[in-house]
Amino acid sequence: MTNEAPPPAPPRSQIADYAIIGDLETAALVSRTGSVDWLCWPRFDSDACFAALLGDDSHGCWRLAPAADFTVTRRYRPGTLILETLFETAEGTVAVLDLMPPRSDVSHVVRIVEGRRGLVPMRMRLVIRFGYGRAAPWVRRIEDQTLCAIAGPSMTVLRTPVETRGEGLTTVAEFVAREGEATPFVLSHQASHLSPPAPIDAEAAMAETERFWRSWLGAGVSAGPYAEAIERSKITLKAMTFAPTGGLVAAPTTSLPEQFGGERNWDYRYCWIRDSTLTLLAMMNNGHYEEAEAWRAWLQRAVAGAPQDLQIMYGIGGERRLMEWTADWLPGHEGSRPVRIGNAAHEQFQLDVFGELLDTFHQARRGGVADGPDLWGLELALVDHVAKVWNEPDEGIWEIRGPKRRFTYSRVMAWVAVDRAIRSAEDFGLEGPLEDWRALREALAADVWANGFDAARNTFVQAYGEPQLDASLLLLAQVGFLAPSHPAYVGTVEAIERELLVNGFVQRYRTRASVDGLPPGEGAFLACSFWLADAYALIGRPDDARRLFERLLGVRNDVGLLSEEYDVRGGRLAGNFPQAFSHIALINTAANLTHATKPSEQRTRKDKEP
Repeated sequence: MTNEAPPPAPPRSQIADYAIIGDLETAALVSRTGSVDWLCWPRFDSDACFAALLGDDSHGCWRLAPAADFTVTRRYRPGTLILETLFETAEGTVAVLDLMPPRSDVSHVVRIVEGRRGLVPMRMRLVIRFGYGRAAPWVRRIEDQTLCAIAGPSMTVLRTPVETRGEGLTTVAEFVAREGEATPFVLSHQASHLSPPAPIDAEAAMAETERFWRSWLGAGVSAGPYAEAIERSKITLKAMTFAPTGGLVAAPTTSLPEQFGGERNWDYRYCWIRDSTLTLLAMMNNGHYEEAEAWRAWLQRAVAGAPQDLQIMYGIGGERRLMEWTADWLPGHEGSRPVRIGNAAHEQFQLDVFGELLDTFHQARRGGVADGPDLWGLELALVDHVAKVWNEPDEGIWEIRGPKRRFTYSRVMAWVAVDRAIRSAEDFGLEGPLEDWRALREALAADVWANGFDAARNTFVQAYGEPQLDASLLLLAQVGFLAPSHPAYVGTVEAIERELLVNGFVQRYRTRASVDGLPPGEGAFLACSFWLADAYALIGRPDDARRLFERLLGVRNDVGLLSEEYDVRGGRLAGNFPQAFSHIALINTAANLTHATKPSEQRTRKDKEP
């Protein structure tokens, strides 16, 4: 123990300063300054043991960097999720390699310090705080240079040849990185009632991790001028997939702000139905059929049961109770409070999810993914329920916390649900009440045209009887409700250009308390900007589509990652990070612009236009 004060921590990192590593069951965020500031163990949705991302170092972090001033460059090793951070100092150059081996039984974070030039003094500081930064563990030495930390149900074990010592309620170490030498640090997680996990060889784990990722990526297809961006997005999506079940989390984080300093902070460590069709197409079109089949199977298991109990999101294992509470001891990222754990939106009624499900199952059939047991029986029940509830107001695709409305996009997706049931029956010889469904489909289309279309402005609107626009309307042609050449669709795209573009990026809608029950203001939703690029391509504006797409590629961080939103005024990424929906949109828009198989055409109608 020592009374020496620790050196001051570097300034708090912005969202774009992070990179992700993961083991296909959880993920960690590593900053440009060499600090692991977020990690939930053992699952994506478990309590965090490093929560500095939403506070400061006292809430848990693992910093490993030169002791003196440095400059940083970093990259992922090509075709992998192994992060390589290169620190340049006056004394020399050192690399820190960060990875999490794909999990077998125990989860590990492996950090290897490689001396590249000269002699570089290094410092490690490990602050373990279980329970989202609240619980300091009891730490004991169990072997030479092996530390075991326990609090409640969780145990972590640190193994390294470097001599460590306690300093306050942290573990620190100083050592020198010498050219040609490698120094490993391995932090492992285990349930506290079990024996400490066996040690692993860090170099062997890195080699096996590299083989895994390159083998997985090589099994798929990436081509065209945007292959690098597609591959990085594919790896990122794979890293956010919970391997035991096939569920894909929207993001590995909670409460990164959509508005800095505001309260638009949500927990995204769950699986959303609204992402399902575009997720499936991104997987299938890029040759990853195993992941596509696992995703379809996860969906069927998660939504099994009475149709009236269908939720908009589920836990990674299909859990239904995602109760929302506030971690009031955390100050939030850049003071953005509250920090929410769980998501109350799981209790909302969103009509559009029925269309997403039926479209996903239909696209899976078209792509050759085998049906699960009695999948068609489930679809019959879902369509029957849509026939009963389609005219009820809902919270819509954006999960508003204001009054329910009759959202146009929700009604269109009810139409999609019925349309895909008809097409599945027609294309695959499945039995169903086709005449009743066709009549319902026509009634739904007529209702949307009568109530969701503003003829005077030649645009569809966000909700019946209201003038506001919504970026989800960009999808009306993609889902097949009307042809891209239809004047009403072209007019809608042009109206969204006029009213929802901010500095070239698309807002979901104009936020007002009367619309979503929250104080106004948020960033531009990145997936919506990709949708506009898709719309440009569909209506014959390919140059505009490519310009916007390449501008969106330009807002990725230095290792190719995107968050949920973009703060156009501050010029920085915002919202939970990395965001699956953004990377799914990137993959699909790249295909729409450059590939023969275009997701925007896969969902459209094949018969007459409405």
